[in-house]
Amino acid sequence: MGFQQTTKKPLIIGVSGGSGSGKTTIAQQLVQAFDAESIALLQMDSYYKKLDLPYEQRKEQNFDHPLAFDLDLLVADLQKLCQFQGIEVPIYDFVASNRTIKTHHQEPASVIILEGILTLYDQRLRDLMDIKVFVETADDLRLIRRIKRDVNERGYTLETVFSQYLEHVRPMYQQFIEPTKRFADLIIPEGGANKVAIDLLISKIKYLIHEQSKLQ
Repeated sequence: MGFQQTTKKPLIIGVSGGSGSGKTTIAQQLVQAFDAESIALLQMDSYYKKLDLPYEQRKEQNFDHPLAFDLDLLVADLQKLCQFQGIEVPIYDFVASNRTIKTHHQEPASVIILEGILTLYDQRLRDLMDIKVFVETADDLRLIRRIKRDVNERGYTLETVFSQYLEHVRPMYQQFIEPTKRFADLIIPEGGANKVAIDLLISKIKYLIHEQSKLQ
């Protein structure tokens, strides 16, 4: 059974937080809580800009700054999904530190989860959201998680991870990411470990889906 439009507008759930906060885990738990045909996960990391630079220079770029993202394309794609139109999502290669020429097709859905470090930064994105979530986790835990991910999955050295954290990740979190917490409707401490908050969020989404279904 394919996608059926059951609401006048999809529910847009923004999930933000620092690198390693557990926001991806929460977004995935939300996806698992609903039928696969009625919910879509859109990750902000897919919208890093393409860099026409040598590999060594690409690795040195600040990927935690708002200017690293193609926010215009992300806003345009989210607006299309709000109109129940499919989109072509860019595919980003974290090992090569660059956007590829490939895309993957995303069908519209009744619920769309937008996950990323700066999902609450741009007012155009916030204005499209029905629920805004900020995941707050202690700095030391986030750093440990980032080390494990970047070393095991992306082939970074510890020196590179620590350098990026001190030069880019930590200052950008303080300057751009943490301040967006004031826009959140719900702040979830400790990420995916906070089962109570996640259950409450799932219940709220189900309630909104039910209420919108009455509009038809």
